[in-house]
Amino acid sequence: MAITPSSIPYQDLAKEDICIVSLDGKPVEVREGRKPSIEKALHARVYQIRSETRALIHTHQTYASVLSILNLSIPPLFDEVVMELGEVVEVIPYALSGSEALAWKAQSKLSNGAYAYLLQNHGALILGETMEKALIKAELLEKVAQVYLLALSTGRPIHTIPS
Repeated sequence: MAITPSSIPYQDLAKEDICIVSLDGKPVEVREGRKPSIEKALHARVYQIRSETRALIHTHQTYASVLSILNLSIPPLFDEVVMELGEVVEVIPYALSGSEALAWKAQSKLSNGAYAYLLQNHGALILGETMEKALIKAELLEKVAQVYLLALSTGRPIHTIPS
C-alpha cells in the first residue's frame, strides 16, 4: 500500500516521499530519511477487511474531530450522506494512535459497510473506491459534522430521516 510518511507537512510532500509498504507493514519502497505513517496497521487492516476499498484517508478535520471527542456518532440526517457515507457514521473507540489496538477496534466496526468513521479523540477515517471518491466523502463528512454540531447547539430535537 502507498502511505504518507510521518512528520512531513502535506504541502511539502513530493511523489517520491510516498512510502510503499506491504500489508504486514514491511517497507517495499521507502525513501531514505522517511518513515511510513504510524497509522500503517490501521490502514492495512481496512484494506484487508474491506476489499472494495482502494483509497483511505485519515484526517483531523475540525468538525469531525469535535464529534470524535464528544464520542458522538452521526445519525442518518440526509439522503446523500446515507448513500455516500453509510447509515450511521460510527465512533471507533479510543486506542493510542498507531497502535495495533486501534487497528483491532477499527476492525470491529468495519463490517457495518460504512465509508466514514470517527476515531474517538483522534479524527476521522474515510474509505473510497478511488482517492477522488474518498476525498469527496471526506468533504461530505466535514459538512454533515458541521451541520450536526450546529443543530445540536440549538438544544432542539434532532430529526433523522425515516428508515
